[in-house]
Amino acid sequence: MSLTKNKTREIVEKFSAKPNDTGSASVQVALVTERIQYLAKHHTTNPKDHASQLGLTKLVSQRKRLLSYLEANNREEYKKVIKALGLRK
Repeated sequence: MSLTKNKTREIVEKFSAKPNDTGSASVQVALVTERIQYLAKHHTTNPKDHASQLGLTKLVSQRKRLLSYLEANNREEYKKVIKALGLRK
Protein backbone atom coordinates (compact mmCIF):
# COMPACT_ATOMS: atom_id res chain seq x y z
CA MET A 1 0.00 0.00 0.00
CA SER A 2 1.29 3.41 -0.86
CA LEU A 3 1.17 6.42 1.42
CA THR A 4 -1.84 8.69 1.33
CA LYS A 5 -1.45 12.11 -0.24
CA ASN A 6 -1.96 13.84 3.08
CA LYS A 7 0.68 11.75 4.86
CA THR A 8 3.13 12.27 1.99
CA ARG A 9 2.50 16.02 2.06
CA GLU A 10 3.13 16.14 5.82
CA ILE A 11 6.42 14.28 5.49
CA VAL A 12 7.58 16.43 2.58
CA GLU A 13 6.76 19.65 4.45
CA LYS A 14 8.62 18.45 7.54
CA PHE A 15 11.83 17.31 5.83
CA SER A 16 12.11 19.53 2.75
CA ALA A 17 14.59 22.38 2.61
CA LYS A 18 12.56 24.39 0.07
CA PRO A 19 8.90 24.36 -0.98
CA ASN A 20 8.07 21.54 -3.39
CA ASP A 21 11.35 19.78 -2.59
CA THR A 22 10.31 16.15 -2.96
CA GLY A 23 13.51 14.72 -4.41
CA SER A 24 16.10 15.52 -1.78
CA ALA A 25 17.72 12.63 0.04
CA SER A 26 16.28 13.61 3.42
CA VAL A 27 12.70 13.61 2.07
CA GLN A 28 13.28 10.29 0.32
CA VAL A 29 14.65 8.73 3.52
CA ALA A 30 11.61 9.92 5.46
CA LEU A 31 9.17 8.56 2.87
CA VAL A 32 10.94 5.21 2.67
CA THR A 33 11.02 4.98 6.46
CA GLU A 34 7.26 5.47 6.62
CA ARG A 35 6.75 2.68 4.08
CA ILE A 36 9.16 0.43 6.03
CA GLN A 37 7.19 0.96 9.22
CA TYR A 38 3.96 0.04 7.45
CA LEU A 39 5.44 -3.10 5.89
CA ALA A 40 7.06 -4.17 9.16
CA LYS A 41 3.69 -4.01 10.90
CA HIS A 42 2.08 -5.86 7.99
CA HIS A 43 4.74 -8.56 8.14
CA THR A 44 4.17 -9.22 11.84
CA THR A 45 0.48 -9.90 11.22
CA ASN A 46 1.08 -11.79 7.94
CA PRO A 47 4.31 -13.75 8.38
CA LYS A 48 3.76 -15.94 5.29
CA ASP A 49 3.54 -12.98 2.91
CA HIS A 50 6.93 -13.49 1.31
CA ALA A 51 6.39 -10.90 -1.40
CA SER A 52 6.02 -8.13 1.18
CA GLN A 53 9.07 -9.45 2.98
CA LEU A 54 11.11 -9.06 -0.20
CA GLY A 55 9.76 -5.54 -0.68
CA LEU A 56 10.65 -4.70 2.92
CA THR A 57 14.20 -5.93 2.40
CA LYS A 58 14.56 -3.83 -0.75
CA LEU A 59 13.26 -0.73 1.00
CA VAL A 60 15.69 -1.18 3.90
CA SER A 61 18.56 -1.45 1.41
CA GLN A 62 17.37 1.65 -0.44
CA ARG A 63 17.19 3.61 2.82
CA LYS A 64 20.68 2.44 3.72
CA ARG A 65 22.05 3.69 0.38
CA LEU A 66 20.28 7.04 0.75
CA LEU A 67 21.60 7.48 4.28
CA SER A 68 25.15 6.66 3.15
CA TYR A 69 24.85 9.28 0.42
CA LEU A 70 23.47 11.84 2.85
CA GLU A 71 26.20 11.13 5.39
CA ALA A 72 28.94 11.56 2.80
CA ASN A 73 27.58 14.78 1.29
CA ASN A 74 25.78 16.62 4.09
CA ARG A 75 26.72 15.45 7.58
CA GLU A 76 24.53 17.99 9.43
CA GLU A 77 21.42 17.06 7.46
CA TYR A 78 22.20 13.37 8.07
CA LYS A 79 22.33 13.89 11.83
CA LYS A 80 19.10 15.89 11.75
CA VAL A 81 17.25 13.21 9.74
CA ILE A 82 18.31 10.24 11.84
CA LYS A 83 17.43 12.10 15.02
CA ALA A 84 14.01 13.12 13.69
CA LEU A 85 13.21 9.60 12.49
CA GLY A 86 14.75 7.86 15.48
CA LEU A 87 16.83 5.51 13.34
CA ARG A 88 20.13 5.29 15.21
CA LYS A 89 21.47 6.12 18.60
